[in-house]
Amino acid sequence: MAVVLAVGLVGAVVNWLVTHWWVMVVVAAISALAGGGWLYQRQQRAQWEAVRAQGLRYGLPQLDALHHAGFEDAVRDLMRRDGCRDAARVGGGGDLGADVKATDPFGRRWVIQCKHRRNGLAGSAVGTPDLQVLNGTARQIHGADVAVIVTNGRVTAPAVAFAKQQRLHVVDRHTLAVWASGSRPLWDLLRAVPPPRRPTTLS
Repeated sequence: MAVVLAVGLVGAVVNWLVTHWWVMVVVAAISALAGGGWLYQRQQRAQWEAVRAQGLRYGLPQLDALHHAGFEDAVRDLMRRDGCRDAARVGGGGDLGADVKATDPFGRRWVIQCKHRRNGLAGSAVGTPDLQVLNGTARQIHGADVAVIVTNGRVTAPAVAFAKQQRLHVVDRHTLAVWASGSRPLWDLLRAVPPPRRPTTLS
């Protein structure tokens, strides 16, 4: 009985639609307009994000005032500004030394550890143990081509020496100020960055 009723109901609906075919035309037109509007809004948002990223600038007082998670977001956004479309913040519990990951326009994989100091230079210095964590996970676990530690504070001399020995990169407060000002991408500010993975017009 249920099957008979179902078949009868479907037949009645089909007959009604055949008789009132214009309803389908209206529904299709509304759906097309709604879909077009959604696509247009999505394109507008993407264009706005691109414009915002191109003009992104930070001053050191702005970066100092951030929460550590906000600092990681800022580093991610700076990488996106410089052309790393896949830049993502991955920091948090169990991040294994990676707060931001990104692939630059040259195909190199970046793994960045962020060390925010609310008091800037007056805060505790980034030391060798912080670099050791990055050195132990960036390449082996995260597949980094470029392993970087970024801080708005100080870095100890032994930590700088360790970074050089282990082919790690340190972005201290001075380098961060230049990078955040928007004058040059990060890879132009660091020494001994690996060569591009793929040929480009810039390589």
